[in-house]
Amino acid sequence: MDEKIRRAARILREARHAIAFTGAGISVESGVPAFRGAQGLWTKYDPKVLEIHYFLENGEECWPSIKEIFYDHFGKAEPNAAHRALARMEQADRLKCVVTQNIDNLHQRAGSRAVYEFHGNSSRLLCLRCGAVVAAGQVDWNDLPPRCPGDRSILKPDFVFFGEAIPAPAAEGAFENADRSDVCLVIGSTGEVTPAAYVPIRAKAKGACIIEVNPEESRFTAEVTDIFLQGKAGEVLRAIERELFGD
Repeated sequence: MDEKIRRAARILREARHAIAFTGAGISVESGVPAFRGAQGLWTKYDPKVLEIHYFLENGEECWPSIKEIFYDHFGKAEPNAAHRALARMEQADRLKCVVTQNIDNLHQRAGSRAVYEFHGNSSRLLCLRCGAVVAAGQVDWNDLPPRCPGDRSILKPDFVFFGEAIPAPAAEGAFENADRSDVCLVIGSTGEVTPAAYVPIRAKAKGACIIEVNPEESRFTAEVTDIFLQGKAGEVLRAIERELFGD
């Protein structure tokens, strides 16, 4: 494993355009529960509360579950060593951007600036009628559903529901960087959610080296991964960070 860490760090050090692609696994160590798997949130909640057509018809019914899933859990989460390592790599120009499937805002809070949020961000709520944007921190969570201060419509979290399109700026920026990348660092993603999972696949097709960090093998491992670093995101990224920066 030590040799793999050194090799990964050497490749990142020599990269011209390295990017990171992150999934739910990077945030598990911050206390954000995963959605899938034996202990995933979908074993406790009905996914229909995040289906856009169901939400539009039944917003009042959906919001208690949405609050518990996202705002109770995410509100307590803090960036971990993996988030901080990626931010440091960007600041040192070892990483050009992060493409994330996550909506927890932890990359930004850790200090990353170039973040393409493939699925949006839970820290903002939208009024679908007038377009108003409301910060989640301004919402009275004891009064559900949250409503637009202007027209009193039920607000929707500014992340992608089932049945919604990926925001064009995020998708375009993600794939443009994938096309330019010579290294793609995949962290905490199983590769099961598309079209996000096409980002590392696109990078590989363009000739990038794929370095994967996951506790278990994923769909990426057999198909596109060049170096598989098995372990917790925080521990592996901290080891790479030490190799890169000598601390």
